[in-house]
Amino acid sequence: MQQPHFQLSHGDPTSSVQPKVLLAGDPQKIDLAFPQSVKAKAMARVEILPGHCSSDWRQGAPAVLSSADYILGTWGMPMLDEQFLEAAPNLRGVFYAAGSVKGFATEASYARGITISSAWAANGIPVAEYTLATILLSLKQFWAHSRQSRERQKTLNISGGYGSTVGIVSLGAIGRYLVDLLKKFDLRVIAYDPYLSKEDAALMGVESVSLETVFEQSDVVSLHTPWLPETEGMIHAGLISRMKQGATLINTSRGAIVNETDLCMVLQSRVDLTAILDVTYPEPPLKDSPLYDCPNIIITPHIAGSMGGEVARMGNWMVDELFRAINGRPLQHAVSLEMLAKMA
Repeated sequence: MQQPHFQLSHGDPTSSVQPKVLLAGDPQKIDLAFPQSVKAKAMARVEILPGHCSSDWRQGAPAVLSSADYILGTWGMPMLDEQFLEAAPNLRGVFYAAGSVKGFATEASYARGITISSAWAANGIPVAEYTLATILLSLKQFWAHSRQSRERQKTLNISGGYGSTVGIVSLGAIGRYLVDLLKKFDLRVIAYDPYLSKEDAALMGVESVSLETVFEQSDVVSLHTPWLPETEGMIHAGLISRMKQGATLINTSRGAIVNETDLCMVLQSRVDLTAILDVTYPEPPLKDSPLYDCPNIIITPHIAGSMGGEVARMGNWMVDELFRAINGRPLQHAVSLEMLAKMA
């Protein structure tokens, strides 16, 4: 998805009055996204107000909320509903050091003219890196060989990396970054994205194919589809059963886009296949979920996105975005109301 540039006039860059910024989110997450080095960078240009604002702000709203010009936020942001907006009459922009803004952005906030920017593109970097590592291991049938070695079984044939086919479903920011990472390897990359033009595909060096072809021809299929009403359960038995012998399915997008009942059914009969699920629906799976009973389904606890020190990258990006707003420069990561309807 191409990011539009937003031109805003949020302040006079020559003014000696520093904009007032409030930190928002869960306190522990704030410390990860805005460690001291990132706060110091911000404080060179803005005044960081005392305290913080979290999702339960009504029980302990900081008195300074009414004077905040901007919010630097992360996970645990308060909902920007009418009551919050009334408590923050000077608020002009929210710069969110995390991924999706659907948990707090509202039509009321957009109607008020509040700018919302998100570090979802920065959060996509470790997702693509995780996926790349998983793809390379999958091409060696790492997961199946690990199981077979433990069970002292005969090993499978290995396709390996050279000349193998990787299929990508959806080419948003993460999918496109993954394509760039894959260019370093001798692989054929095919992709399904209903919004991908032939011109874009040629520029990216990928083959645009049908969803069925991705599953039929790929040694590894990687899912990067946003969770929308029309994408729920889009990966079903009819597709999974088409997968090549020894192929691997990777999901780092949203659990709901995979019909997990179908997945378990197919993988119970196709023991040659492997699924790597960093996301499930619900998350984590229910205690009696059949996902746990399939040895060829590997579950990781949503670790592909920013973790630990990686979270500070998102904070840094949002401080830079805040500076662009203050200087009246085009924003690089603004999320419009129209974009919000198509994002995960």
